[in-house]
Amino acid sequence: MFGASNNHRHNQLLNGGSAQIYQNAMGFNSKNYQTQHHGSQVHHVNGQGLDHGGTGYAGHNYTNSGSTLNASTPHYAPAHHSNGTPDPSHASISPPNEHWAEQEAEYHRLKNANDKPHHYARNSPHVSRFPGTSQSSLSQQTDPGEHGDRRKAPAFPDEPDEAGCWDAMDLGGHGLRSMNASIFRHYPDLSKIYFNHNALTWLPPDIGLMRSLTTLDLSFNQLESLPAEIGMLTNLKKLLVYGNKLRDLPTEIGTLFQLETLGVAGNNLLRMDYMQYIRDNGTKDFVRHLREQAEPPTAPNDREWTQLVDEADTEPDKFTVCSWNILCDRAATAQAYSYTPSQALSWDHRRSTILDEITNRNADILALQEIDVENYNEYFRPNLATDGYKGVFLPKGRAQTMTERESKVVDGCAIFFKNNKYIQLDKQNISYSTSAIQRQDMKEGGAVYNRVMGKDHIAIILFLENRATGSRLIVVNTHLAWEGWQADVKLVQVGILMEQLTRLAEQYAKMGPCTNKEMFKYANEDRADGLPEPHIEPAPSMAYATGTQIPLLICGDFNSLGDSGVYDLITQGSIPSSHSDFGDHKYGDFTRNGVSHPFSLKSAYANISNWSFTNWTPDFREVIDYVWYSTNSLQPIKLLGEVDPEYMRRVPGFPNWHFPSDHLALFAEFQVKGRKERKVVEADFGPSSRRDNRRDGS
Repeated sequence: MFGASNNHRHNQLLNGGSAQIYQNAMGFNSKNYQTQHHGSQVHHVNGQGLDHGGTGYAGHNYTNSGSTLNASTPHYAPAHHSNGTPDPSHASISPPNEHWAEQEAEYHRLKNANDKPHHYARNSPHVSRFPGTSQSSLSQQTDPGEHGDRRKAPAFPDEPDEAGCWDAMDLGGHGLRSMNASIFRHYPDLSKIYFNHNALTWLPPDIGLMRSLTTLDLSFNQLESLPAEIGMLTNLKKLLVYGNKLRDLPTEIGTLFQLETLGVAGNNLLRMDYMQYIRDNGTKDFVRHLREQAEPPTAPNDREWTQLVDEADTEPDKFTVCSWNILCDRAATAQAYSYTPSQALSWDHRRSTILDEITNRNADILALQEIDVENYNEYFRPNLATDGYKGVFLPKGRAQTMTERESKVVDGCAIFFKNNKYIQLDKQNISYSTSAIQRQDMKEGGAVYNRVMGKDHIAIILFLENRATGSRLIVVNTHLAWEGWQADVKLVQVGILMEQLTRLAEQYAKMGPCTNKEMFKYANEDRADGLPEPHIEPAPSMAYATGTQIPLLICGDFNSLGDSGVYDLITQGSIPSSHSDFGDHKYGDFTRNGVSHPFSLKSAYANISNWSFTNWTPDFREVIDYVWYSTNSLQPIKLLGEVDPEYMRRVPGFPNWHFPSDHLALFAEFQVKGRKERKVVEADFGPSSRRDNRRDGS
């Protein structure tokens, strides 16, 4: 596994063996011992891909993970062979079936390898003792679909380290008493680890970092428990703990939806109800049982606000905004989110959790993506109306070709705003595919028909005025294509958005003052709290000389990373026609002259260093959701920060009991920057000019 120059480093990673042991530890050449990649199936909603992955559990202490079978089930005294090795079967459980016969056979094969160090390496063909040259396992993954095997940028980027050159480690048969956690931090991309036939009494929680593992063999050690972080290893297909001293298993094993073999034979102290269940039903049913029967984990600490500006220095004209892809019901399938308990994945649970989060945060403006027609009309709009929100909604383009009944499940974008704070001055809808095919310049090649026309993503633009201050605000909500291999399509979509936004902003700058600012008043008995509406004295409408002076917010799920053409175009104001995201596709003026816009925009969450994700699934953990703001007219005051890091150590993916979507809700507070009046300054032409002025009596 290691060359001579690496011996010292690797000796420090392990505790309990000699340098000679580590020199002989073998790594399997990844060319001959390929990593297996697994993930949820690709899912499409009405023929169109959507965004997502899945979830997991968190919050359990591994020393007392809750029981999921009858707690009163008796435990039986262990039976041992004369040499002290526990017998692989409990005395009082049913006779072996096919599942159990396979376990017992493998148990005995491994038991007989007791005095053979590096058992797996010795028995694997074409094993290399030195690093190979193949790519790391994660770098070989492709970029499949949204809602499951989605974009698949690596959750852990490749490092220029020798660890990327091999994918397996065999440290079996050396009597190691402990394992330093740094081995997991240094080699997170290994797909197979063999720690069998040692003297380990515990497994470090940092094993949860090894998220590429497909095989983990801990057989014939002295383990009495497994850490809850084992549930982070969602790629595991084989978890072998034969011949240990386990008494219980963490319920987090329920998240290991790809697990095919859970080898527990020889753990004579293990709960008999667990042993019986595995024996009778096999690994997959047992994993499913743990997932469905486990108690919800402890809730995380609330996300803390990150203060960017001292409250004493803020302007009086402030507002809060939330942008959130809420994961529509039809996309949240059990197949796409196989690690999520069915009750946590149910729409009744998720939508009530979403509504609670929205109403508790009480943002002035809400930009929601993946909200479907039925739930907008029948759930969110009426419920949010009781909290004073008005809303607008636009489904994706396919809804126009469906019957009313069929279109109920089509998702789209919605913007809600506090009616007592804002007046709606204008609303515009954008269908990217329709706009693209209507452009004469884009009809030159077939790309607009073959690539853009089939994507029915949309955007909503609202023009609002603050009743109390008279300031105006443009709010955009959009959801772009998800496919990583269609970066050109996303770039065209954003190019169309910025073009139309530029035109609309200039029109809005010329819009006259709002003359009717009286808010519709409910009768007292019609309000949820029965109280009269507070009186707000309206201010005169602000005037803007140009469209770029109007405060601007662009919210949405952009399905784009920080190194994408979409990000560059929005933040830099332009991209060249030669940008790599266009590839060799032709899109008229966009690929002849480039794309540009006049706004100065920045991501609000770029103000938090090390902001690591807005989408959290086992195979994808990246920032793809944004709240962009115009830097010349808006200033972020505070942002809702990261999720409790300790909680996240045991969460393989969202949604789960506490986070109802695989996307994180973004909340930000902004202030509208004060507009300073220009002072007329006389030109000073020096002493001679001042003498002339004195002679003139000035």
